[in-house]
Amino acid sequence: MVDEQRQIEKLRCILDVARHMAATTDLDVLLGMIVDAARQVLDCERASIFLYDAATRELYSRVATGVESIRFPADRGIAGTAAQKRTVINVPDAYADARFNPEIDRKTGFRTRNLLTFPLENLGGELMGVLQTLNKVSGPFDPDDEELARVLSAQAGVALHRWRLLEEYAEKRRMARDLEIARSIQQTLFPKENPTVAGYEIAGWNRCADETGGDCYDFIPLPDGPLAIFMADATGHGIGAALIIAQCRSLVRAVLSITPDVAAVMNRVNRLLVQDLQADRFVTAFLGVLDPVQHTLEYVSAGQGPLLFVSATGAESRSATGVPLGILEDFPYEAQRFDFLPASTVALLTDGFYETENAAGDQFGEERVTEFIAQRPGVPLADLIGGLHEAVRTFRAGGSQADDLTAVLIRRNG
Repeated sequence: MVDEQRQIEKLRCILDVARHMAATTDLDVLLGMIVDAARQVLDCERASIFLYDAATRELYSRVATGVESIRFPADRGIAGTAAQKRTVINVPDAYADARFNPEIDRKTGFRTRNLLTFPLENLGGELMGVLQTLNKVSGPFDPDDEELARVLSAQAGVALHRWRLLEEYAEKRRMARDLEIARSIQQTLFPKENPTVAGYEIAGWNRCADETGGDCYDFIPLPDGPLAIFMADATGHGIGAALIIAQCRSLVRAVLSITPDVAAVMNRVNRLLVQDLQADRFVTAFLGVLDPVQHTLEYVSAGQGPLLFVSATGAESRSATGVPLGILEDFPYEAQRFDFLPASTVALLTDGFYETENAAGDQFGEERVTEFIAQRPGVPLADLIGGLHEAVRTFRAGGSQADDLTAVLIRRNG
């Protein structure tokens, strides 16, 4: 009767601890509660929790009373066996069991006599960790202790799973806030309005595939009337690409303040990017200077293409004039020129437009883009870009936007 009463008291203790475990969101506090409950309920000298790291398939300690933190493969030792077999392991004589590692005893001076090890699982059977109790005061652990361990492990496993879900949710919230800040900063780098140039209509537009993107465009007024037009696309998209593209834009602006020579600017920026970027990173970029008096566009296209030139007499597609920035340090970029006829349009689009695929795997492609622009000679450029974006969305038929989209259109008034 006394043993039965004691067992009931221990179960009440577990339930009381379970209520407290459900009220905390601090992992160290939660683990401390589990360890204290294990030592009290199982009447042992020490207890250790080994959390399971699914990414590395390792067990590691966050709470180990009297023992420093350790990490080891999840299939090693008594704890590993309990984790793999998902069963309670009762070892009445630790040094008689070949799975026992006496190294910790040697380091700490503690002598392990017996131990009870049991897995911690959530309701779905997913391994959360392992709890190990050492040296029951009154002798080896018995079957009643094993049953108490199962009850405690069930409560602790659910509590650890709840903590993990809350932590993942909090991390997603933190990432969302950071991404929103990054997106807000990046949006300030885009021109706040399209430039006004006598005799010309110019429009720029961007839509990121993620919160932040690896595309950008910029308009930089130069002394005495010319306008520099910059568009770039860094490899990939997201925060990494956004950081690279912000650096590239800043370098272009800085060098343009020294010289308006587009070839000199691109050569200088390229050398700087080669020094900074990793081997698998590069930037396709277009830099042109529009002279509204001479009606010319001097430009360098570093891997950015095709360049579309559409007029009443037809359409011309030009390839890039050099390799992307950040690849070959001494590549000699040279300027090309386009002469604007009345009512002619230059279309600069990143590859997100051309490479958008439909359900059959067909790409939207250069021909569709050219035809769309050529058939709408009098449509305002901002509306023309909006219509082209809608055509691309319709083409992909509900599929997600796989890449960043950026467009710059320049039209000489007719």
